[in-house]
Amino acid sequence: MFRDKRKASDFSAEIEAHIQHESERLQEQGLGEKEARAAARRSFGNVMQAEEHLYESGRWLWWDHLRQDLRFGLRMLGRNPGFTVTVVLTLALSIGANTAIFSIVNTLLLKSLPYSHPERMGTIYTRVTGPVGSDERHHLNGEQWELLRDNVPALISAVSGIRASGVNLEAGSRVQYVHAGRISAHYLDVLAIHPIIGRNFSDAEDRPHGPKTAILNYSLWRNAWGANPNILGQAVLLKGEPYAVIGVLPEGAIIPLNADLYTALQPSRQGEGTGTNFEAITRLRDGATWQEADAEINRAWSLRTHRYELEKNPGAHAMYYSVSLQKGETATLRPQVLTLMLAAGFILLIACANLAGLTLVRVLRRTPEIATRLALGASRWQIQKQLWVENLLLAFAGGIAGIAVGLVALRGLLLLLPEHFLPGADVSLDGRVLAFTLFVSLLTSALFGMLPALTTREFDLRSTIGSRHSTGGDRLRLRQALIMTEVALTVVLLAASGLLVRTLIHLQTLPPGFNPTGVMTARASLDNVRYHDASAFRKLLNKSLATMREIPGVQYAAVGLSLPYERALNAGGIAISDGKEAGQKVMADEVYTTPDYFAALQIPVLTGRSFTEADGPDTQRVAIVNQMFVRKFFHDANAVGRYLDKDTMIVGVVENVAMAPGIDPVAPLTSEETMYVPPAQMEARQLSLLHVWFQPSWIVRTSGPVEGLTAQMQRALASADPNLPCSGFYSMRDLLAKTLATQRVEVALLSAMTALALLLSAVGIFALIANIVAQKTREIGIRLALGSTIRQAMIHTGAPGVRASALGLILGLILCTGALRAMHSVLYGIGVYDVPALATVVLTLGLVTLLATILPTLKIAKIDPAKTLREE
Repeated sequence: MFRDKRKASDFSAEIEAHIQHESERLQEQGLGEKEARAAARRSFGNVMQAEEHLYESGRWLWWDHLRQDLRFGLRMLGRNPGFTVTVVLTLALSIGANTAIFSIVNTLLLKSLPYSHPERMGTIYTRVTGPVGSDERHHLNGEQWELLRDNVPALISAVSGIRASGVNLEAGSRVQYVHAGRISAHYLDVLAIHPIIGRNFSDAEDRPHGPKTAILNYSLWRNAWGANPNILGQAVLLKGEPYAVIGVLPEGAIIPLNADLYTALQPSRQGEGTGTNFEAITRLRDGATWQEADAEINRAWSLRTHRYELEKNPGAHAMYYSVSLQKGETATLRPQVLTLMLAAGFILLIACANLAGLTLVRVLRRTPEIATRLALGASRWQIQKQLWVENLLLAFAGGIAGIAVGLVALRGLLLLLPEHFLPGADVSLDGRVLAFTLFVSLLTSALFGMLPALTTREFDLRSTIGSRHSTGGDRLRLRQALIMTEVALTVVLLAASGLLVRTLIHLQTLPPGFNPTGVMTARASLDNVRYHDASAFRKLLNKSLATMREIPGVQYAAVGLSLPYERALNAGGIAISDGKEAGQKVMADEVYTTPDYFAALQIPVLTGRSFTEADGPDTQRVAIVNQMFVRKFFHDANAVGRYLDKDTMIVGVVENVAMAPGIDPVAPLTSEETMYVPPAQMEARQLSLLHVWFQPSWIVRTSGPVEGLTAQMQRALASADPNLPCSGFYSMRDLLAKTLATQRVEVALLSAMTALALLLSAVGIFALIANIVAQKTREIGIRLALGSTIRQAMIHTGAPGVRASALGLILGLILCTGALRAMHSVLYGIGVYDVPALATVVLTLGLVTLLATILPTLKIAKIDPAKTLREE
């Protein structure tokens, strides 16, 4: 394949020897020397043809031809560096964007979970059919867990808390804030993860009031205890209580809760088990099927005493079924990720349309070369093959550059994403991603090289050789069609990006119901045995707040279980005790707040009063409700003086504040019915349960800048309890950004891809007009010589680009009527066909088209009509 089987010189010498021998024989028969040699050559046949046969038999011709085509293609691309750099850069950006987004898709949706036999792992979904339908992941209460554990033998089942919670860990002389996950006995068995030292939780440790034990994450074990193998059996102070360490997880072990350490959940039907506060994972036992497991789940849960899924939904029916754990863990991110992948695909199509136009121009400029080659005997297939080889070289270079761009883009994307945005994911450019990049590179080569290569099939050799100039009218219309296509796709991306931007603006500018400026908050975990005692809890609040009020510039200091922009505690079963609504039980958010909470946040008290220090444990139980509570449950009647839960009197009504929803999640930020209560009137049992899920926040309002307050707030809290570290400090702007993190990421990514699409479309329009100017310089010069103005010539020359863009805009708006409907679920406060967003699309595209059209036509002003006439 790579070398001759026989040397050509040896073969030529052999032919010459044969002819010489035959010549001598003929001379012996009486012929002259010249006549004998001529007769010998005639007898042998065509020497050149014999040598060609030897050449063909000694090597693979396709390899030689490919090498020739590659060398020629590299030479041609090197002679036109502007074109080559433009194509490679365009491919690098479009392929890089697709590579980065596909890396996320691969990690979340395609790559198997890092567990043994992940196909046998699942979670449980509920499908409700009826007047109000739903299909979502099922959260369990204590009764459902016991029925699942005891009556579904086809599965190894386990549950955990919904999310990891923050707790305080005392390791030696140091107290640190860590994330603790609470899991049931067989949770790690379902994941098929075994501690590198020690063991998993036992059934006895997972029963209520069982032994307190903990399993450490590898990183925590290494950082806090220096990877001491003798840690097993040692007691660590967690939440103020001694926990015995029974195991250490392997390095790199991925747990859905993503915590620093794990304790036994000890689930039951009491306490948090009365609500749906558990999340289940399952593993199919050997020999069982998912169909058997689903049937057992539905049979077991039909025995429940309370079917809360069907409340206020008459005639509805609920069915429970298993889905893969991967789908369950990534369900909330799947729509956003697939939308971004679709947008990246649009970028690729726009790039291909753009490059197809550029290569069409290049083929047009190479018309004399192609005509010469055809005239010298080259076949049309050889011409097309050469063009395909050049396209493959460009695609290969673009693919290599695309991998580099994709790697940089992926790192930037991961920095942009909020912490723990990707559940247990290790995003990297693995073999599947590289194979995808190779496929995309080949696909782009086929897409942008197809039309230029096919145009050579209609190449008219006679008209080309006989003509000095080629107008390329058909190719101009083809390029206009390509421009129209890429503009239409750009319009869809522009509209989608505009709607997301408008949504984010709407959410960020919602009336907050309070004054967020001049406020700093500090959060700390009170999930500690010391504060299960209500008097110790009150003492901590009083002492820490008194110290914070002494900080220079602080006007108010308060504590709240949750803050505006955050999700609050959802309290069900609140009974209205008087009036025509008496006996009605309602659900509302519940927040405990100290007396200065409303003053610190400047939440207006509309009627009644705020809390005072007199609202203590031994006085009349009181509550404050917001406007939404009054509007929904009291129909805007006066609520002050009304009673809830028999003995709790409403003493005030305050303004609604923006918060992350928990009762009815219709938007990322909204207002919900809320009831505020004094912490001094909370029972110890309530406090111990609330502080498992929520970390209260200390709030200060200052007349000066909030910078520099954090250290003073930490010292104030330490003065009340030296072993109580702050888990974080947040301004209200930080909390708003955290709540809207998903929307910010969506806007940033889609806007970046839209900007790229707009740039590619502008380059396409610019290249179209620039080519027309170069192609029709003679015609424009004659027009100018005959009296046309430069302005008229510019308008006439730029018209094809404007027409293509206008048609693309119309086509894009038509596509938007269908495509934008899919965005209904991610739009808040605006409609799918938002007029300001669509108007912005039209204006933006019009401005870009105008610039991309005017800039290349400025060259017309440099055309000399007199010179053109002289050349004629």
